Amino acid sequence: MLDNIRIVLINTYHPGNIGAAARAMKNMGLSQLYLVDPRVFPDAEADARAAGAKELLENAVVVNSMDEAIADCQLVIGTSARNRTFDLPIFDAHDCAKKVVGEAVHGKVAIVFGRETMGLHNSELQKCNYHVYIPANPEYPVLNVSAAIQLVCYEIWQAHQKNDYIDQEQPYPLIRDIELFYDHLESALRKTSFIIPQHEGKVMEKLRRYFNRSRPERTELNMLRGILTSIDETAAKLTINSKSVEQNQDKGSEQ
Repeated sequence: MLDNIRIVLINTYHPGNIGAAARAMKNMGLSQLYLVDPRVFPDAEADARAAGAKELLENAVVVNSMDEAIADCQLVIGTSARNRTFDLPIFDAHDCAKKVVGEAVHGKVAIVFGRETMGLHNSELQKCNYHVYIPANPEYPVLNVSAAIQLVCYEIWQAHQKNDYIDQEQPYPLIRDIELFYDHLESALRKTSFIIPQHEGKVMEKLRRYFNRSRPERTELNMLRGILTSIDETAAKLTINSKSVEQNQDKGSEQ
């Protein structure tokens, strides 16, 4: 089950933090490390800070985007401050661990950590189902990224060891399937002119937020895709009928 939990680091600047993250993960029984466009990797400083966890660095998966790092996951949790929730559910590290361990029994889970200086971008947080924060001194709540990883991994290990979690039996879709749904949804909304190119607003951003928060199960997502396919087919028939009427009118005018 712990093999289904991955730690994702985005645009890590200091290679030492990558090594420290690997060490923190191994301390707590985790081994799946994903690196999104790190500034420098591999690097001797990362190796030195990893100490006895160098195999995690050797097996780390390096990708170009967050989308690649989370595509085969069913649950994505982003680290953030409490004032950047985007109306998504938010956990402290303890409750986050129980959620992660419960879902990792059935599928892959990603916990995403952002850049040392600014954390995750808003667009990256919007790809998450939940956010996690670490309660700290409000006068100085800023944690080093490797320290934050250590604390979150510790809570996961504790939840795993104590069986302190709820087994989530619902089969949830993978993130790649959710992204295909969003593409299909946007296409259907454009065909029906619900989204107008000149006045697009934030329709898709708000819909993404809604579906990420509500998390449709796999069967529910299939039903939603079926509804969108029905809309596509109806829109295509209306277009054909409209063209047929126009052609008949043109012929009548010529006569």
